[in-house]
Amino acid sequence: MLMLSSLLVGALLVNAGARAADIIVKPGQAIQDAVTRAKAGDTILVEPGIYKETVYIDKDDITLRGVIRASQWPTLEGEKIRNDAVLYSGSGITVENLKIVNYKGNGIMGQAGNNFVIRNNWIIDAGIYGIFPEFGKNGLIEHNVLSGIEDAAIYVGMCDNVDVLHNEVFDSVAGIEIENSRHQIVDGNYVHDNTGGILAFITPGLPIKTAYDIIIRNNFVVNNNHVNFAIPGSIVSFVSKGTGITIMAADDVVVENNIITDNEFIGIGIAGLEFISAVRSDPDSEPNADRVQILNNLMWNNGTNALPQVMEPLKAAMPGIKGVDIANLGQGKGGCILEKDRYVSVGLDNYSKCELTSTADTLTYTLAEPVPVRQIAAGEKGKAAYFGICAGCHAYSVKMIGPPTVVVKALYQGRPEALAEYIANPVKKRPDYPEMPPQNYISAEVRLEVAKYMLSVEK
Repeated sequence: MLMLSSLLVGALLVNAGARAADIIVKPGQAIQDAVTRAKAGDTILVEPGIYKETVYIDKDDITLRGVIRASQWPTLEGEKIRNDAVLYSGSGITVENLKIVNYKGNGIMGQAGNNFVIRNNWIIDAGIYGIFPEFGKNGLIEHNVLSGIEDAAIYVGMCDNVDVLHNEVFDSVAGIEIENSRHQIVDGNYVHDNTGGILAFITPGLPIKTAYDIIIRNNFVVNNNHVNFAIPGSIVSFVSKGTGITIMAADDVVVENNIITDNEFIGIGIAGLEFISAVRSDPDSEPNADRVQILNNLMWNNGTNALPQVMEPLKAAMPGIKGVDIANLGQGKGGCILEKDRYVSVGLDNYSKCELTSTADTLTYTLAEPVPVRQIAAGEKGKAAYFGICAGCHAYSVKMIGPPTVVVKALYQGRPEALAEYIANPVKKRPDYPEMPPQNYISAEVRLEVAKYMLSVEK
C-alpha cells in the first residue's frame, strides 16, 4: 500500500493537466536544447545513448524522462571534467530513468525547486552528492540506485515534506543524509556498505536552523563499514566507519522496524553537536537530540569496534559482550525506547519506555496539493540564491564542501563585484577544498546580488 501511495503522490506533485507535448532527444542531440524549447507541462524523452553535457532546468512543470530499451539506458557522462549532470530550479520537475556517471559535483541537484520527483535513476561516481535537493518543499525520491559518492548518496538539505523511499545506496561515505530538514520519511531503503548508513542531523551555520519530525523506518541498514573517503574537515569526514544510523541534534526522530546489522562502530548513535569538537556551535540551533523514539527494530552484530569509552564500561558490567547496538552520547531530553532489554545499549538511562505505537498510519509527508510556485521579489534574489545554491556547500562558520562564509567575507568584504566574478569563473586555490563548479548559468544580476547577500550574512 505504501508503494502505491508513493506513486500516487508522485503523480500529484506535477501538474499533469498542463502536459503539452513530448520532445524526443536522440544520441548526437543535446538534452539542453530540448529544455530550451520545452514549455510548462512538456515531457523530454531521452533515447538510449551517451550524452556529454550538463542539463539545467530553470522552468516549471517539466519532466525529464529517460527511455530504457533492452537494458540500454540514456547515460549522462561527466568524463570527470563536468561538475553537474542535472540541475533544476523550477517547480514541478520530474527526473527519471537516467544513468549518470563520472561527474565531479552532483548527479541531480535541486536549487530551491519545489514539488519535485526524482526516481528510477542509476547514479555511479557522480562526485560529492548523488541526489541533492536543496531548500525545496514537497518532494519524492524513490527507486534510485546510487554508489561511489564521496559525501552523501542522497542528501536532503534544508527541505520540508520529502519522502525518501525504496532506494539502494552503497559504496559511498553517507548513504542517506537528512540535514536541517523537517517532516521527512526515510522508508524501505537498502543502505549498505557505506561509511555511515542513515544520518539525521543539524549542521550549524546554515540558514535553516532546525531538523525535526523525521521517520526512519523499514530500512535495511547493513554492513556500513566502508573507509571514509570524504573531503577532510567536512561534516561527514567525522562519520566513523561502521555507523548504521546517526542522529545528531535532530529532534522528534522515530526509528522503527529497521533491520540494522553488522555495522562495526554502532548500530544507532545519538549525540549532540558537542560530539564533533571541530564543529562550532550556532546560537540559533538547539544542540541536543530531543524526543528521539526508538521503537521496534531488529539489530545484531553491531558495535564490535565501538569507542573505548562506550565498550569499556559495558565489558566491565557485562563480561563477554562483543558489541553495542545503541549508544547515546548526548544530553537530549524526552527520549524513549521500546523493549530496551532486547539491545546492548549505553547512555539510555534517561530514556523512558515508549508507548506501544507505530508510524504506519503516516503514509507520506508529501502534500496533497502542490506548493505554489516560489515568488521571489526583486530585492530577494540574492537571498534566494544563497539559500538554494550557496548553502549547499557553505555554512557560516563550519567547513562543508566549500570554505565557511566567514572566510569568504574576510576575503571579499567590500568587493562584491570580485566575488560575483569568482562565482562565474572560479579558480582552484586551496588544496584542502575541491574545485568549485562555475555558476555561470546564473545571470550576472543574480550573481552580484548573491555576492552582496553572502557578504552581509551574520550567522
